[in-house]
Amino acid sequence: MNWISLFGLDAYKERIAACMTEGGQGVRDRFQLATLELIQEKKRLQTLLVLAAAVLAVGTIAMLLLSLAVLVHFWDTPQRTVVTWVIAGVWFFAWAVVVYALLAALRQKRPFLALTRAELHRDWHEVQDWKNRRSTP
Repeated sequence: MNWISLFGLDAYKERIAACMTEGGQGVRDRFQLATLELIQEKKRLQTLLVLAAAVLAVGTIAMLLLSLAVLVHFWDTPQRTVVTWVIAGVWFFAWAVVVYALLAALRQKRPFLALTRAELHRDWHEVQDWKNRRSTP
């Protein structure tokens, strides 16, 4: 005969084992959630990087060729200087729009591991509620 059985602690032992199993599963679930969020964030950043490089390359080539075409068109006219300044102004305006868009995109980023942190926050409150229920008679 086992001393745990002798004192009638079998039910207590089973509850502890069940709590340990459930706690282990909870930790695994939170770890999986954090892993999924990290993978999603990595994919998002990779996509942003590829798109930014493509926009930069294609946009630069297109704007340079357009600028060159306008300059060639007005080269033999007295408006050559004005056209050059207009092209420079358009380039500056385009740069300002891109900077504004970049800042707007940076502001829209959601908090790092938001879902995991929210889940852990709920877990913490559940533990605190459980402790408060146990401590009050």
